[in-house]
Amino acid sequence: MPEPNKPSELPSWIKDHISRYVATNGEDGYLWDASLGGGKGMVATLLLTTTGRKSGKALTLPLILGRSGSDYVVVASKGGAPAHPAWYLNLEANSLVQVQVKADKFTARAHTADAQERAALWPKMVEIYGPYEHYQAKTDRQIPIVVLTRV
Repeated sequence: MPEPNKPSELPSWIKDHISRYVATNGEDGYLWDASLGGGKGMVATLLLTTTGRKSGKALTLPLILGRSGSDYVVVASKGGAPAHPAWYLNLEANSLVQVQVKADKFTARAHTADAQERAALWPKMVEIYGPYEHYQAKTDRQIPIVVLTRV
C-alpha cells in the first residue's frame, strides 16, 4: 500500500474533512455542506485514494459522489481550473483506486465516462452540485466524469 499524503500538503478544510471521515467511518464527514462551495444543502461524499503517478504515494481526497447503478460517480472539476486535478492524472496512470463510502472500504477500477455516459451523468452531477456548471463554463477543458466500479 502506498504511503498516504502528508496532511501539510492539503488545505486545512480538506484535512479536517478527511480526519472526521476516517475517525468516524464516515458518520461525520460523509455529508458535506455544499453551501461552503456555492452549492445548496448537504451532499454525500466519498474518500478516493489514488497512487501518485510520479511519487508512488497515496493521495486521499474527499469528493462529492453520485450513483450510476451500483457504481459511484465523481467529477474531476478542480473548481474549473485549466488543468485536471492530480488525483485524476493519477488514476489515468493507474485505474485501481481505494474508495471509502461511510464505513464501506473497497478497491475500485476507475474509468473516464465516454461521451454517451457523460451526457447521461453530467446533468445528474450538476443536480447534486450546481457549481459544476459554472466550473465547466470557466475552463476550456472538458471536465471529466469518473465512474468507480467495485472490483
